[in-house]
Amino acid sequence: MADATAERRADVVVVGAGPAGSSAAWHLARTGLDVALLEKAEFPREKVCGDGLTPRGVKALQDMGVDTTAPGWVRRRGLRVHGGGRVAEVDWPRLDSWPDHGLVRTRSELDALLAAHAQDAGARLVTRTTVTEPLLDDDGRVAGVRAEAGDDREPVTWRAPLVVSAEGLSGRLAKSLGLLRRTDRPLGVALRRYVRSRRTDDQYLDIAFDLTAEGPSRESMPGYGWIFGMGDGTANVGYGLLDTRRGTGADRRVILRRWLDLFPAEDGLREEDAVTPLRGAGLPMALSRGPAYSRGLLLAGDTAGTVNPCNGEGISYALESGRMAAEAAAAALAAPDAAAREAVLQRYPERLRDELGRHHRLGMGFLALLARPGVVRLATARGLRRPALVDGALRLMGNLTDGRDGDAVDRALAVLLRLTPAA
Repeated sequence: MADATAERRADVVVVGAGPAGSSAAWHLARTGLDVALLEKAEFPREKVCGDGLTPRGVKALQDMGVDTTAPGWVRRRGLRVHGGGRVAEVDWPRLDSWPDHGLVRTRSELDALLAAHAQDAGARLVTRTTVTEPLLDDDGRVAGVRAEAGDDREPVTWRAPLVVSAEGLSGRLAKSLGLLRRTDRPLGVALRRYVRSRRTDDQYLDIAFDLTAEGPSRESMPGYGWIFGMGDGTANVGYGLLDTRRGTGADRRVILRRWLDLFPAEDGLREEDAVTPLRGAGLPMALSRGPAYSRGLLLAGDTAGTVNPCNGEGISYALESGRMAAEAAAAALAAPDAAAREAVLQRYPERLRDELGRHHRLGMGFLALLARPGVVRLATARGLRRPALVDGALRLMGNLTDGRDGDAVDRALAVLLRLTPAA
């Protein structure tokens, strides 16, 4: 138990042990740095999520040495897309750069596993510790964090030359430095629950734009519904509105319920099949908070707004941004002097924009089209008839290509991305 004068030290403090924070802590610990990973809850703990990982997320896990063939990981071969009155089953693209499958795993299990993985690499995981504010030095730079530990909320100070904030949408530390979320960037919202369903072992993840019997509706766009079989007797069912700025104020719970009521009762997708309450969470997109580095504080994952606007995918980009933040921090701490250290850190936001910004800009354009039900109805009705077109759309939305080394579709997408300004 910490006392009133408790003080701890580390080379880097990482705040938040979700995918972004655990990724950052793992990569940092692998370099031999002393890393403290602070988490306000105790594991396992629940997080609102669709629980699906695309091949991009699978690769990020594999790059961290996570054994995704071990018990608990459930493979999924592709998507079943509902739109314009049509349904198409689409396998994940077979590419050289990415795995050919997706995965599902509950966030309560995934986050606990990733935090333990960071511990195994040498990071110090400290749970039941709520970070309250940054610790600033005389020059106004972040020199650690102040926190409250345990049930008695005992004050504790963690000192470190660098701090990585992976706190999620709240971004308390970022706000303290004046780094606010940009309101001109999309903010999504997701609702989900678990149901006892016979579709638990379905090899395809259902994605639906047709959320009424008549197809896409003004109230539900830009968004989609999902049914992800979890392989344990349940399915994760939910609805995501990908841009609340374009929303009509309709009750999203009603949208989800009415859509699920379109399925046969024996599928086990309705209110009476629920095994958990309906819960919601925000989805900060398109690098909506920045710069992602300021005065000794690096932002990663939802704190930096790394969710993909095309599909609401967040885990993949949380893992990737955690890695990039860790690489920037490790390189900075190895720099010969303060000026060189700062130069390294200043390049971190540029790297995020270089690697994610163009695709996120395309996603913002996609959301503008998705907000028009008539366009969605026409595009899906015609597009789902053409397998090559569906494959290309899946590569674009999922940010899954071999780039200029790939086939004609990949090369066209590479040109498109190159011509698109970064978000």
